[in-house]
Amino acid sequence: MPGTVVVGTQWGDEGKGKLTDLLAKEMAMVVRYQGGHNAGHTVVVDGETFALQLLPSGILYDYITPVIGNGVVVDPAVLLAECDALGAKGIDCSRLKVGGNAHLILPYHQELDMMTERYLGKAKLGTTKRGIGPAYADKAARVGLRVQDLLDPKIFRQKLDVVIKEKNQVLAKVFNRLPLSADDIAARYLDELAPRLAPMIDDSVHLVHEALAAGQHVLFEGAQATFLDLDQGTYPFVTSSNPVAGGACTGAGVGPRDLQRIIGIAKAYVTRVGSGPFPTELFDEQGNILVDRGHEFGTNTGRRRRTGWFDAVMLRHAVRLNSLTEVALTKLDVLDPFETVKVCVAYEADGVRYEHVPYHQSVLHKVKPVYEEMPGWKTELSAVTRPGDLPAEARAYIARLEELVGVPVSYVGVGPGREQTVNLAA
Repeated sequence: MPGTVVVGTQWGDEGKGKLTDLLAKEMAMVVRYQGGHNAGHTVVVDGETFALQLLPSGILYDYITPVIGNGVVVDPAVLLAECDALGAKGIDCSRLKVGGNAHLILPYHQELDMMTERYLGKAKLGTTKRGIGPAYADKAARVGLRVQDLLDPKIFRQKLDVVIKEKNQVLAKVFNRLPLSADDIAARYLDELAPRLAPMIDDSVHLVHEALAAGQHVLFEGAQATFLDLDQGTYPFVTSSNPVAGGACTGAGVGPRDLQRIIGIAKAYVTRVGSGPFPTELFDEQGNILVDRGHEFGTNTGRRRRTGWFDAVMLRHAVRLNSLTEVALTKLDVLDPFETVKVCVAYEADGVRYEHVPYHQSVLHKVKPVYEEMPGWKTELSAVTRPGDLPAEARAYIARLEELVGVPVSYVGVGPGREQTVNLAA
């Protein structure tokens, strides 16, 4: 049976975890294919909130095999701490499989991440300072240590001894920091973390293809979102990997023909954390209402998210980049109190109208949104369970978004709970 990809279509925080959890009942395996523990997602089950970072959302179901694919960068201490936290809530994490070719985040990655961001000053990228970017940089430079190296202490130490010399030179001479001890790192990773992680390490590519060949349904879960993609996003204010649907192929080790359903997750408005362009950003009381009603603070960092009206130009581009088959629209209920709601249908800059996202950063940073205004519904949506119970104005809003982006909206979120999702395709 072909696989399904769940991908964010904006700048993250769209609600991928909730949708993944909703779809999990159909799945035998849920695979995280890129990113690291800079990507928090929240799932609410029976009133209890689970804030996940590295673990795939499928971990909450005892019949699903959760897999961390080779495209992910893994901090073993964070992963094990997350397993312990879920274990304290009665969630069994022993089913977790971690790809042996996934790369490790090491202490010097975190140190370099913090120092580099501080050094950039006003030009900072807004990184979470968790070592994600430096770990991916080492992967590209072919000096990274992989999860499988934890199973061979000799290889681990040989690789570590080579790379830490260069890292300590940079830390000392560029950032005036004390050198890190290879002995301390080896003791921590090999003696404390490796014994606990070893039972989880496996050939993730083989596991995924066995499941697909057996006709089982596999869900591929991306972290971050389309416009944080290293190649397709608003560079340099992006992540260090490829969250787009194509990233599932490289990060999980599958081919395009293994993917049939590609669901794009979009908020009914737009948010962004950190620096970078944001054409529809609001700086007034309407923006504050979106923050307050949407609880727009980062799962990992607690940072206040920037907010703005829905951007159909962005979503049209995300449809193209990901070959979306459908859209899941989340947090429609956040718009409940507005008399009118706005949708950005195009951009303008220097007298030129753009129906697509401009490729050049100098243009994108100065575009102004062209809005269509629609009547609000002024009705509480949180108890809606059937499509026909949505107010006519809300249905009109959804229909207009479908028309603008060219694919159907199959799910609508009307609250944070698992059950607060309206299936429009049912």
